[in-house]
Amino acid sequence: MASSSGPLNEELLCSICLDVFTDPVTAPCGHNFCRTCLNKFWTNTQTCCCPSCKETFSGRPDLKINTTLREVVQHFKEKLYLGRPEVLCDICDERKQKAVKSCLTCQSSFCETHLEPHHRVQRLKKHTLINAVENLEDYICQKHERPLELFCRDDQMCVCMSCTEGEHRTHNTVPIEEESEEKKNQLVQKQTDVQQMIQDRMKKIQEIQHSVEERKRNTEEEKSASVELCTNLIRSIERCQSELLKMMEEQQKAAEKQAEDLIKELQQEISDLKKRNAELEQISHAEDHLYLLQMFSSLPSHPHTKNWAEICIDSEVNVPSKNGALIQLKKTLDERLNQIGQTGLKCLQTFAVDVTLDPETAHPSLILSDDGKQVSHGNIKQDVPENPKRFDICSCVLAKQGFSSGRFYFEVQVKGKTAWSLGVSREYINRKGKILLTPEDGYWTLILRNENQYKASDNPSLSLSLKVKPEVVGVFVDYEEGLVSFYDAGHQSHIYSFTGQTFTDKLYPYFSPYLHEGGKNSKPLIISPVNK
Repeated sequence: MASSSGPLNEELLCSICLDVFTDPVTAPCGHNFCRTCLNKFWTNTQTCCCPSCKETFSGRPDLKINTTLREVVQHFKEKLYLGRPEVLCDICDERKQKAVKSCLTCQSSFCETHLEPHHRVQRLKKHTLINAVENLEDYICQKHERPLELFCRDDQMCVCMSCTEGEHRTHNTVPIEEESEEKKNQLVQKQTDVQQMIQDRMKKIQEIQHSVEERKRNTEEEKSASVELCTNLIRSIERCQSELLKMMEEQQKAAEKQAEDLIKELQQEISDLKKRNAELEQISHAEDHLYLLQMFSSLPSHPHTKNWAEICIDSEVNVPSKNGALIQLKKTLDERLNQIGQTGLKCLQTFAVDVTLDPETAHPSLILSDDGKQVSHGNIKQDVPENPKRFDICSCVLAKQGFSSGRFYFEVQVKGKTAWSLGVSREYINRKGKILLTPEDGYWTLILRNENQYKASDNPSLSLSLKVKPEVVGVFVDYEEGLVSFYDAGHQSHIYSFTGQTFTDKLYPYFSPYLHEGGKNSKPLIISPVNK
């Protein structure tokens, strides 16, 4: 049946046995199969799924025959049968009737009326009758003009009785019905083998898809756990770092208070000494010798003063011994930050996004590459359309892509530059006139100036001491956690993090190649592909 399929027939084929439906049933997903084929497919499976779309069902569905589809299939089969050429009776003279049988001996086709003698006359009863066929000559030996009633297994061809008396005399011949039945059995076995191969391959597809899904679940769980571990580690370090900074600020305030007290004491001593100096000057100018001698002998000793030679304010930050834990943290901070870089950066890189520069936001002096991945300062203002999105004073540009939830990561090559700034900014920021790169103004950025002066644009800005100059900077944002972190992607080390931020607008990646500086800083910032 499948060999005669047309466009409609293809829609009526079972995808398992590849033949026209027999007792069609419909799976919950909407796909149709032979009832026997689908039950056999589910026999050796732990879970029931659709052989076509692989949708998995919670339990084995109760399959009922799709009566409408069955009627369509039956109608198609009848139409296919009726569509075959009609064989007419060879004996009818006027209005020829439909033939019901063809006689291989008479080599003619007969209607019911003219076939009657073959059922009545003893001689005619011995003739070989078959279902009416149009190409009757195909059933007759062309050499002997006798019915092809035998099959030669040696030559694999149909022969007549006369053939077995000639060239096929010594060959293995059997009745054509016997060989046909044998071939049918072989075809059934081949069909069974093919169906089994189909089942095996569909089962393998199911196994592969199951493995992929399991791998995907495991990967997502590992990613989630790694990101959570990394985020918690960053929070822990940032909290400790905040405590250190707070302690250092308190030390600075204590030093300033100590200096203020010492200065007051020095100023008091200076005042006392000036007063003594005035008294001495007055006595030294007296013309009354007796008075001078009397006053000199009554002069008290020098005012009480300190030995200031050994008193000073220590310029180094000394962590008090009572903060031993913070001292230890200060010593191990770099080590732990590097641990974040080595164990967590690869995880953060899985959140990499494709970022391209938005020319509508670019300052007129900036030159953008055609692919939107590079920006440099051209030192000459270009004639570009004015619009509310464009920066008009600060030489910076935003990305086209904005993010209002989740996590994202991108990397920027800064190699060869002496100044730049990059990070993220809010969507609704002031883009006209001079801008301040602070979180309060909607910017979270890392800045380089004068080739080796790095700072985080916090409020107040914080100078950073980096052991090596990063050539590729990674920027990671966790919108819900209020986290913006910067990494030296090449050395897999943490640089700085803004924590505890609150985001309400979309965040856009921010880039500034800074000024041209006479060619000294002409290299571009390059948005680099992330090697996950």
